[in-house]
Amino acid sequence: MTERAFPTRRDFLKVAAGAFVVSAVPVALRQKSRLVRRSVPSMGAVAELAVVHRDERHAHAALDAAIREIQRIEALMTRYRASSDVGRANLGAAARPVAVSAETAFVVGEALKWAHASAGGFDPALARMVDLWDVKHRHAPPPAAAVQRLAGRGLYREVQVGSEGGRPALAFAERDVALDLGGIAAGYAVDRAVEVLRGWGVQNGFVNHAGDIYALGVSEDGDPWEVGVRSPRDPSAIVGTLRLSDRAVATSGDYEQYFDYAGRRYHHILDPGTGAPRQSATHSLTIAAARCLNTDAATTACFGLPRADAERLLARVAPGAEIVSLG
Repeated sequence: MTERAFPTRRDFLKVAAGAFVVSAVPVALRQKSRLVRRSVPSMGAVAELAVVHRDERHAHAALDAAIREIQRIEALMTRYRASSDVGRANLGAAARPVAVSAETAFVVGEALKWAHASAGGFDPALARMVDLWDVKHRHAPPPAAAVQRLAGRGLYREVQVGSEGGRPALAFAERDVALDLGGIAAGYAVDRAVEVLRGWGVQNGFVNHAGDIYALGVSEDGDPWEVGVRSPRDPSAIVGTLRLSDRAVATSGDYEQYFDYAGRRYHHILDPGTGAPRQSATHSLTIAAARCLNTDAATTACFGLPRADAERLLARVAPGAEIVSLG
């Protein structure tokens, strides 16, 4: 698992570089409502948001509010700021409980549900392993001894969500624990941005945070949003098209962040058991669900699993979630 720092996953309407493209509407159909789009850097990636609305000023105000919400979640849950909830926990929770926001405690709790259900296939406590591999900057694997020291530890079992002084708090029972919520917090940020848009009366639009997508309502022509899944082998090709309305989708793949060494690809989806990039017969996995929080975590937890095992995991943790593409 890696933080898409947070962690990266878009003519059709071009949404962002990565796994998806979202279909636009021909100009001839744009009569009453307009598609208003915004794009901002966020969590080390790009967040793209769009609203279908008759009032362009109202649409921009709604988008401003949704962008602020994404930025607020980043400020709480990024591990790259010592002042964030996660940053403070990583610095001190092995010594004493660290008070955090209710939202951070909630997201950590959801991450631990996925961790326990997947027997550690999804582990939010692997920031030290992520830093060791650092696939964005490495050109060769790290020393085997350093990998083995962190492999198979089940560090998620050492994370405790409790309370301190009447506030939610995190405590770590092992000094090698360090949280990296990049595999779930970006999805939560998308969900929160969608709720903000709904609070502004927006019924139709989408939020795409580096490939964690929520399609809200319908597109300008009144049909479901069309989301094209890019080929992991040829980024210029589309391997399938999804039609989504009030539903989330995300993709994980070994082609997003990686380096090649001695004829082998080392990618960013780590196997906590081996301490190395996960071996998989497929190169990408796309999952749809009711919430982006779940699609975000599920694509990491299920990547590399046999399909039947992945479907059983989804049924336990996120009923209604489904695998929609294997590449």
